[in-house]
Amino acid sequence: MRSHTADYDVVVVGGGLSGVAAAIAAARLDRRVALINNRPVLGGNSSSEVRVWVCGATAHGNQRWARENGIIGELYLENQYRNPDGNPIHWDDVVLDAVRAEPNISLYLNTDVRDVVATGPEGARRIESVTGWTMGAETETRFVAPVFLDCTGDGLVGHLAGARARLGKESRGEFDEDWAPEEAERTFLGSTLLFYTKDVGHPVRFVAPASAKSILETPIPSSRIIRSGDSGAHYWWIEWGGELDIVHDNERIRDELRSVILGIWDHIKNSGEFDAENLDLEWIGNVPGKREYRRLVGDYTLHQRDVIEQTRFDDGVAFGGWSIDLHPKEGMYATGAGAVQRFSNGVFEIPFRSLYSADVENLLMAGRDISATHIAFGAARVMATCAAMGEAAGTAASLVLARRTTPRGLYENHREELRQLLLRQDAPLIGVVDADPTNLALSARVTASGVRAGLGPSDIAVARPHPLTDDVGIVVPVHPRLDGFELRLAAEQDVDLEVEVWSTGLAQNVVPKHLEHAVTVTVAAGEARWVHAPVRWEPETPANAVIVVRAQPGVTLFVTDELPPGVLTLVHTSDADDQNVQVSLDELLVQWPTKPLRGRSVQFRVPTTSEALAPERAVGGYQRPFGGPNLWASAPLTTEDAWLRLDWDRPVVAREIVLVFDDDPDIELNTLHHHRDPHLVMPSLVGTYRVEVQVAGSEEWTEVATVADNRRRRRSHPLPPGMGAIDAARVVVTATQGASEARIVAFRVQE
Repeated sequence: MRSHTADYDVVVVGGGLSGVAAAIAAARLDRRVALINNRPVLGGNSSSEVRVWVCGATAHGNQRWARENGIIGELYLENQYRNPDGNPIHWDDVVLDAVRAEPNISLYLNTDVRDVVATGPEGARRIESVTGWTMGAETETRFVAPVFLDCTGDGLVGHLAGARARLGKESRGEFDEDWAPEEAERTFLGSTLLFYTKDVGHPVRFVAPASAKSILETPIPSSRIIRSGDSGAHYWWIEWGGELDIVHDNERIRDELRSVILGIWDHIKNSGEFDAENLDLEWIGNVPGKREYRRLVGDYTLHQRDVIEQTRFDDGVAFGGWSIDLHPKEGMYATGAGAVQRFSNGVFEIPFRSLYSADVENLLMAGRDISATHIAFGAARVMATCAAMGEAAGTAASLVLARRTTPRGLYENHREELRQLLLRQDAPLIGVVDADPTNLALSARVTASGVRAGLGPSDIAVARPHPLTDDVGIVVPVHPRLDGFELRLAAEQDVDLEVEVWSTGLAQNVVPKHLEHAVTVTVAAGEARWVHAPVRWEPETPANAVIVVRAQPGVTLFVTDELPPGVLTLVHTSDADDQNVQVSLDELLVQWPTKPLRGRSVQFRVPTTSEALAPERAVGGYQRPFGGPNLWASAPLTTEDAWLRLDWDRPVVAREIVLVFDDDPDIELNTLHHHRDPHLVMPSLVGTYRVEVQVAGSEEWTEVATVADNRRRRRSHPLPPGMGAIDAARVVVTATQGASEARIVAFRVQE
């Protein structure tokens, strides 16, 4: 046995996606980081040991323009390129490679932290060290650092340090949550084991072991959907333990879950009700995927109304979009739905105050153990959202050291600096405009080779007929005004067509919330032609509008596979993917799904000149859709390259040029299943480009970077040492990964 002490700037305990993102974020800010994980692989519930798909704000395609950017966004894109079939083994390596790429991270796998040394009185504790035992290596390591992050999921570090924590469900009155029980109760979301099946190409029998449970003696066959072709996270509802202690009864929970999996498989193979003759069990998990345990108390507790009402915070540092997703405490033995879900009408913010302990002054947390009620936690607990919180917490840890303060001090005195730093890193946050004093691009004149003509699809796009049997909503950016809207349609007889303009309520939302203007257009019978609807709206600030075309029998719209930037198509209908789930139908998001026409556009034209895609949108913006697409879109790359240029009145001295490209955040890139996009690389990304500058006093362009076959959203290009001051900078795009135009979300020049 060996014992030693290791000193770091930041210690992250927990190697799930929140811990991975936290460690990478701190390491990229030049902090020496220890990442400690008690399992042999990274990724937590998403790893090959558990195999839960990585869900996030996209909510299986229910939310719009919601896929996370930042570190988890990088992992999504890399996984899509390397692992389009969703193999969990390959996902392990995507995550591991991302950690190993950071020289400032020391990775400790198979290392279980079970001892924490903390000093100070109750309510004002400080962690001095944590100690971990590395299995197989017979090594005990004492980790010392000024800042610690609890990314354990179970909140173990905080618990051992003396931090307050919440367990179970709060009473309805404590936070005014109408989905909470009348009285508080110590029950939880349960844990899950998953299984994989394989078609072996020949008949194979299954002899159930003695441990298999007869599911015919349970409510499962009548209350859950069982299909022989499903496996993996499709069986998320194999869940139990909500009435036990999720941690201390972990072994009992695992045994019960495994017995039910074997019973389900026995039922599939031997009941005669399923086409499963050639199917065999390929894998059963042995590590229960936990959903809930301790939630450490921070200076703010996220609650139900913050999610549903989409509260704006001055310290918002991450966002979510998953539904409030609550499961019965009986789990798989409940006779009702396996889950009840309630969506917000767009993504919601998570405040920094929910990511640090109110009792331990040098402890941050991210993931399942953040400061939230049971109800709000139901929406914030999914892994991509946890990773977004992890990046925020890791960035905050670095800034705590730089400003020689505490997480609470960071909130009180430096929260805007934290948010600007996150934006500079292209972390996933919403509603934060670039006001970074180190971004020299903010003082430059912005010009470009050209701008995409019009907001609608091109006239040469191939179109297919779409009967107007349901109301259709066309989301378009309005900047500065909307003065008329044109639709290509056909009518079997003379009809009156109702066309309306709706605002969306919040800048991140794309649902018809408030009626702004409505007209009725008389359409004569005839073949396809353009029809003008004189709708008008001029918002105070750039915004999204939903043009609602009411259903009309006999009328046909035309739909293209070309989806212009800043445009979405909604259909007023019902949409349900999972029959094991009961979804609240009261929310506009559910009533107006994008899934029926996702990735396609109605043929339309906006006669008003728009500034929504102008060159200036790539400088000083929000870096993701928020009241508009917030990007520059060039003219089509048919005969000439496209360029975006910055010019300064006085020479500036810069350190690096940062580019952020459009990776189409409306596409869900779920890690293990539901790869809804067939492309290995997002077609909207810039593919081949070069970066050039003009040294002060020279009219010649000096090339500082050339990139071919780019597949990343964010690219950083350091300027050569000794270059001196520059008068201008530009990026020249010669090819995209498929889009007809170049799209640049941000062009930053950092001093």
